[in-house]
Amino acid sequence: MLKTAVILAGGKGLRLMPYTTDIPKPMVSVLNKPLLHWILDWLEENGIKKVIIGVDYKKEIIMDYLKDNYSNDLEIVFNDHHGAKGTGDAFRMAIENQNVNDEEFIAMNGDELTDLSIKNFHTFHKQHGPIVSLVACPLRSPYGVIDMDHEFTVKAFKEKPLIDSHFVNAGIYIFNQEIRKYLPQQGNIEQTSFVKLAELGKLKAYKYYGFWRTIDTSKDLQDVEEKCKSILVPGE
Repeated sequence: MLKTAVILAGGKGLRLMPYTTDIPKPMVSVLNKPLLHWILDWLEENGIKKVIIGVDYKKEIIMDYLKDNYSNDLEIVFNDHHGAKGTGDAFRMAIENQNVNDEEFIAMNGDELTDLSIKNFHTFHKQHGPIVSLVACPLRSPYGVIDMDHEFTVKAFKEKPLIDSHFVNAGIYIFNQEIRKYLPQQGNIEQTSFVKLAELGKLKAYKYYGFWRTIDTSKDLQDVEEKCKSILVPGE
């Protein structure tokens, strides 16, 4: 069972302005709790015991909030990755500075909500044996999609559907210790490490059709609360 997770929570969330004018992106409120709080609840429910949180922008807000408001049993450690040159470098700094020596562990971005079973994800990873497994979710179209015949008659209309012929990186990973050899000192992990691992056949995708939402823009934030209410607050 996986016991450790590394979360990158240092982003400024510029596309979420003005919500992030005075707070880091993971502290944006969703259903009256910071996004990061929901992530930690989910990790703990899935058996994670220790979480390393990579911080930078307005880090004191995250640290003070968790000290005063998060009383669950997780061991929480902070890693200041100020000056990191991309997400690959930020992950590298967290893993090296905090001596993450688990054979396998969760790594993720700090701006998403999901009900993914980490146990099932880990089973997939063990079966396939890559250096990295990533969660892949169906592409959610930001537009209405139409089907038409040869006479240009619309036969079907779907508003912002999931397009399961294409998948997107959900930003949730299982890393093996071998990832250390592929983490850059400069650049985003998606454009460096993952490109190389894909070339080597050492990157696997776990297709997940359940609940997953990332919050990147003000519109995402406005849409997400009602759609997520029954997921995050059972019984509502």
